[in-house]
Amino acid sequence: MPDARAAQDPRNGHRPAAILFDFGGTLDGAAVTWKERMFRLCRGEGVAVTPEQFDPLFYGADDALVGAIPATLSLEETVRRLVGRLATALGLSDMGLVDRIATRFLDGSTHSVRDNAALLSELAGRYQLGIVSNFYGNLTAVCADLGIRSLFRVIVDSEQVGCRKPDPRIFRHALDELGVKPGDATFVGDSLARDMAGARGIGMAHIWLVGEAAVPAPPCCHGDRVIRSLGELREVLL
Repeated sequence: MPDARAAQDPRNGHRPAAILFDFGGTLDGAAVTWKERMFRLCRGEGVAVTPEQFDPLFYGADDALVGAIPATLSLEETVRRLVGRLATALGLSDMGLVDRIATRFLDGSTHSVRDNAALLSELAGRYQLGIVSNFYGNLTAVCADLGIRSLFRVIVDSEQVGCRKPDPRIFRHALDELGVKPGDATFVGDSLARDMAGARGIGMAHIWLVGEAAVPAPPCCHGDRVIRSLGELREVLL
């Protein structure tokens, strides 16, 4: 496997040809997963639920959307369907509360992507960019909604290709579309188990986004880059 730092640092003469990103929690959430964001919003609205109660209900609502929505479904409608299913599972009958959770979630995603758009545009001027994400089958439409579709040469949605991270096939699919070998690409994501382990499994360098407030576990591999915000990629890659 190539040395991760070597592939991630242009100053040593090994500039990657492509940068691949996770979507949920990376491009739209500052290293906070959809599940955690939803939990925080619910608790912020006074919903009395513990993480142990919430997690299986969220996963059930989340799984129910996979492959069950049109490929053209918007981000807003996707989130509202997810929140609606979650609200039913939680026994929430206050539709005003449900609407506030969905709206605040959408606002958070939109603002995060907007904050990252300038960086992504700069990177797209130097690298081929791609997204590899475990999603519902409509990620291309979601990226178009957010105004970032044109920045990515390839968008790989797990439901569209029939495999999920950390399965190496989903990463290979993106690299094959770009015509890039694993040693010439770098993956940026927030999940140690899905993103970092998956990239490592095919010999692709990886950068772990852990968020501003997180206390990270040891990185996936010795020498890995660990960043607190996507803005740090300017120092690493530009």
